[in-house]
Amino acid sequence: PENLLLASKCKGAAVKLADFGLAIEVQGDQQAWFGFAGTPGYLSPEVLRKEAYGKPVDIWACGVILYILLVGYPPFWDEDQHKLYQQIKAGAYDFPSPEWDTVTPEAKNLINQMLTINPAKRITAHEALKHPWVCQRSTVASMMHRQETVECLKKFNARRKLKGAILTTMLATRNFSAAKSLLNKKADGVKPQTNSTKGSAGVTSPKGTLPPAAL
Repeated sequence: PENLLLASKCKGAAVKLADFGLAIEVQGDQQAWFGFAGTPGYLSPEVLRKEAYGKPVDIWACGVILYILLVGYPPFWDEDQHKLYQQIKAGAYDFPSPEWDTVTPEAKNLINQMLTINPAKRITAHEALKHPWVCQRSTVASMMHRQETVECLKKFNARRKLKGAILTTMLATRNFSAAKSLLNKKADGVKPQTNSTKGSAGVTSPKGTLPPAAL
């Protein structure tokens, strides 16, 4: 979400995508090992396994983004980067209560298909655009904004901006060891601990009462 920008502050402003510094174009189903790069929380299992990868990695990242946009925190998170990667490779995420209670089954189904561990079985962009949650929004999704989610998103981005400012200062003063230590702690979400019921790795989530609006 930190790379999703609005063209202006006007209502209905166009959404802009930013930060394509490491992006490349691929043809058809082309796959190759393009390197181990990207923001940790958005990396797909095949990238972490250092396997050849292609377009499905973008679908995985979009699944992570969709999850964050719906509840304001990421599906995979841990201060220990090794544990974070273990969560991702195991596909260990959940839809904890109460924040997911009012999210529609169609939205959860789309996320599940986008966050499928096997890239060959992962939903494609073409298929995702035909998913009921996308093309039948008037019947399967509410257009109401949930204030709790909005507040979580504000905290999510505020923490990322703060970390960026700290890293810039550290690097400017050549405090590389401290910067590296901070980078290894991806505390991007604002979430007290809870237990996961999906996969073997623990996940965390914020708790709070949400308005009865379905997404």
